[in-house]
Amino acid sequence: MLTNRRTLRIEWGQCDPAGIVFYPRYFEWFDASTILLFEKPTGLTKIKMLEKYNGAGLALLEARAVFKIASQYGEDLSVETRVTEFRRSSFFVHHKVAK
Repeated sequence: MLTNRRTLRIEWGQCDPAGIVFYPRYFEWFDASTILLFEKPTGLTKIKMLEKYNGAGLALLEARAVFKIASQYGEDLSVETRVTEFRRSSFFVHHKVAK
């Protein structure tokens, strides 16, 4: 299936005062990772894709996460994004974040 990997360095502005990543940041990373997942094989940036298909974007129907360990300021994370299932008019994306 379709897969993409990228590395992120955690910046101070992504953390709470204790230097731990504020959980909504993961969902920002997941959204950006999904865009990159389709950019790689199509060669289209998100804006070019929106222009080509007359503004049709990707609708998010469900989002959830399981947090097993905290991420902290200065760490490098690997984000693996993959499509796990294609359906007629939808698809499922899975993100795995590792230190």
